[in-house]
Amino acid sequence: MKNYMNKDQKMPLYGIGPFLILAVALLSLLGILLSYTVLSGGTVNGTGKLLFYFAAFLLISSGLLIWFFGAVHSDVDTYIKENRLKTDGIYAWTRNPMYTGWWFVLIGILLLFHNIWTLPLIPLQWALLTIVLKKTEEQWLRELFGEEYERYCKRVNRLLPCKKQTASM
Repeated sequence: MKNYMNKDQKMPLYGIGPFLILAVALLSLLGILLSYTVLSGGTVNGTGKLLFYFAAFLLISSGLLIWFFGAVHSDVDTYIKENRLKTDGIYAWTRNPMYTGWWFVLIGILLLFHNIWTLPLIPLQWALLTIVLKKTEEQWLRELFGEEYERYCKRVNRLLPCKKQTASM
């Protein structure tokens, strides 16, 4: 699944991303379809519905911003082509801002259907993202960057955009 742009480039430009996001989107679509059929009893109305809408708005807007700063505003494609590890900007907050952004958007879309029974899909999506990233892109990065990538992983979360707390001496 490595799509090299030139003979010296060691990292894939797109990685597993399109397929992984498609799988997460299909889980959201499944939840949306089930919201109208089998799970229709979980539909929330009134104030609860407004809370779902508010959370959806926050997740969709923050997801778009995270994706934008990871994909468009970070110059990450240059780092990939030059085989350098990107660790600043949004990458200092999450190791995978493009996946995080898409995931947040997809969760937000799922929440627009205000059905409580679809909420378990969120940790299922997280698990899918985590397992696939650990088995693919993280292995590639460990092979390419070694200890530098290990130190980066200790400082920055895989998906959730916050810096890890490190023990100070």
